[in-house]
Amino acid sequence: MNEIGAIAFNIGTWLIPLTFAIVFHEVAHGRVALWFGDKTARDQGRLSLNPIRHVDPIGTVVLPLILAVTGAPIFGWAKPVPVVPSRMHNPRWNMVAVAAAGPLSNIILAFITALILVAAWPVLGNAESAGLKFLTANLNNFIAINLFLALFNMLPVPPFDGSKVLGGLLPPRLGRRFARLDRYAFPIMLFLLVGLPLIAPQANITQNLVIPPFEWAYSAVLAVAGLIVGR
Repeated sequence: MNEIGAIAFNIGTWLIPLTFAIVFHEVAHGRVALWFGDKTARDQGRLSLNPIRHVDPIGTVVLPLILAVTGAPIFGWAKPVPVVPSRMHNPRWNMVAVAAAGPLSNIILAFITALILVAAWPVLGNAESAGLKFLTANLNNFIAINLFLALFNMLPVPPFDGSKVLGGLLPPRLGRRFARLDRYAFPIMLFLLVGLPLIAPQANITQNLVIPPFEWAYSAVLAVAGLIVGR
């Protein structure tokens, strides 16, 4: 495979699984919100699995492409599904469930994909064709991306889902104060992911808080899938 072919292979085997992982993540938020009475996402056509409805030009396309070409860890996001807590039956606790639904959907997808990969490994593991190698890489990366997104999004700071879960679990008054941080979500994220590691490399959030449990979860999911499949 020449250099251009290798780049195209790398982009395809990361961008495709990333797109579907973040689409399922956002749709899960909207579906659970609908169950609790908030029809906003449904009315805006955001419960569709069509990626076009969820694509964020920067987070879904440009950034992942740059990361794939440079060989950096792949990350991205879709347009957030609109959710209006006041339209739910029990805004405080329903919002906790809505926020947790995205990461939970990623964990479920990772496990289902692991079952498929392990079951098909006798064929895929020794595949020589470019098509089967491409499929194998996509399945493997889909597991990794879903687990990474689940863990990353459970960080308890805005704008991540973990902050919504934490906000609902806090005493109401403290939860309302914590929710005010949402207006500073982007600068907080930029500082934690870019600024803080530059200032203090030993305080790298991704490396210290996300990667260790990700590596454990990745191995555990494949191990459990192997036990179920019998391999």
